[in-house]
Amino acid sequence: MTHPSAELYGSDRIFLESALALAGAGWRVVVALPEDGPLVGRLREHGVEVVFCPTPVLRKAALRPRGFLKLLAETLAAVRPALGLLRRTRPDVVYVNTVTVPLWLVLARLTRHAVVAHAHEAEDGAPWPVRFALAAPLLSATRVVVNSEATGTVITRALPRLRHRIRLIYNGVAGPAEAPGARRERTAPARIVLVGRLSPRKGTDVAVRAVAELRAGGYDVVLELLGSAFTGYEWYERQIDDLVREHDLADVVALRGFRPDVWGAYREADIALVPSRFEPFGNTAVEAQLAGTPVIVSDAQGLPETVAHGEFGRIVPAGDARALAAAIRSALENWQNTVRTAERARAHAASAFSPQRYRDDIAALAGEVG
Repeated sequence: MTHPSAELYGSDRIFLESALALAGAGWRVVVALPEDGPLVGRLREHGVEVVFCPTPVLRKAALRPRGFLKLLAETLAAVRPALGLLRRTRPDVVYVNTVTVPLWLVLARLTRHAVVAHAHEAEDGAPWPVRFALAAPLLSATRVVVNSEATGTVITRALPRLRHRIRLIYNGVAGPAEAPGARRERTAPARIVLVGRLSPRKGTDVAVRAVAELRAGGYDVVLELLGSAFTGYEWYERQIDDLVREHDLADVVALRGFRPDVWGAYREADIALVPSRFEPFGNTAVEAQLAGTPVIVSDAQGLPETVAHGEFGRIVPAGDARALAAAIRSALENWQNTVRTAERARAHAASAFSPQRYRDDIAALAGEVG
């Protein structure tokens, strides 16, 4: 199994679930990671072997000449150790997580191994050549797992030939260790939480602007941001700081950084936001529902699927701070209805996005192709 990161954000946690699914089904699982990190300890806790292997990762920088040359050099350097690992382990199945590590897809197929590719990306805003380039390595896969109907649609638009290889398996998302209690009366000030990377894709700035509009309209709300910026995106964190100062929100918006355990923040919040501009699935939208916290999501890609297209949470246009503020106002002003929806959402999420259902589906697929 290969993955481009050793952190514990959304796709990392889903990869962990996949590894545990196969280990629990009796497979010998060897995970190849490019570096050490918190994911490594979680894997080893469950008896999964972890090895470190150079893994070139596709990033936006590769679209520039210097970035492309760097990626090419990293790819050439990674071929020999990757082939060596494949020869030593002699896998029945190679499971490649995300489309950002295409070298593993190609090498696994060239060495005649069954390949499961798990696509978490849906770059529908990119030019067609970019979407085609991202999807093309998936032609090496025996099966392509997608995390939402939206992701599958983006892939098949770029490469219709992949349609019959695609299998939809919604992410499995674990809930809190303790079942949340009955939803209390909302607090004063109303507490809003956004869990996720500080990133333009995650719409952090949209949430800050929505809070500024609510405050200007006399609504007593505060915002807690849980997450850190990707390396190279420190500029965006500075932009958020500037936005907070511009709207005089220093005492209202709190940047808490990354937290491996988010349940306390959800428990204390009145409303959770997932205002992403791009989101192929949206683990945090499911986490909020599992915590019993009312959730508002954007209409980006797979996010509406996490709330059954509006049945279990409000949906607003992506990037629209004014619409987000209006949805928050409506949720607060109709609090009893908001709470009842959150209670139904918790039961729905626990069933539709069950980790056990996910593990069973992943193990069955691996057995099918291996």
